[in-house]
Amino acid sequence: MSEVQDPTRVGGRERGAEAAEADHRVPLPSSGCMSGRIGPNAIIRMEEALRATVGAAKTEEVFVAAGLDAYLKAPPGEMVDEREVTALHEAALARLGPDQAAEAGHYAGELTAIYLLEYRIPQPFQLALKALPAEWRAKLLLSAIGRHAWTFVGSGRLSFTPSHPVAVTIAGGPVRGADTDIVLGAFYSGCFQQLFRRLVNRRTRAEARSEATRTEPTLSFDLRWK
Repeated sequence: MSEVQDPTRVGGRERGAEAAEADHRVPLPSSGCMSGRIGPNAIIRMEEALRATVGAAKTEEVFVAAGLDAYLKAPPGEMVDEREVTALHEAALARLGPDQAAEAGHYAGELTAIYLLEYRIPQPFQLALKALPAEWRAKLLLSAIGRHAWTFVGSGRLSFTPSHPVAVTIAGGPVRGADTDIVLGAFYSGCFQQLFRRLVNRRTRAEARSEATRTEPTLSFDLRWK
């Protein structure tokens, strides 16, 4: 994987000719309630993932279509409106199709996990987990993730069942019950899978799970290592 950069910088910027006109941009999704805010990794790591999977030109095309091309010059250094993340995913779907957009989303999730392991999850905590059985590692890691859920689910809600398999559900907020959930789900599952592979069990795999009985948009997946 490529080197993870500081959240206020993304290297290798190349600006070509002026991109598409403003009327080709994806408008921010409207919402009947106040939108939440999400950490800048949702934007920064998606750019890195797009550059790695589809190249610089397509990456710029996606960001221009989303109306977020300013972030290519100056990446966000603070939390962003969750609607910007949705707009970016909409643009990726429109310009790349679901397969490539989901691939980039999954890789962006992995890159986010690598960043968190390097800069946000204290090394003493990581070392302490290694001395414990996998089930206890999972419970402690999920507890820590739950305390910081507001940084990545925006106005949504995170819930989980800390048994094996670990059942993770994210409801509301950026989860819209729309096509963008394909990319968002890939991002979340990629991030959780990478964290669990590094801190719980290297054989962990994330598997999508249906939540047909839910009355609101949700994303659900299981984390298995047995």
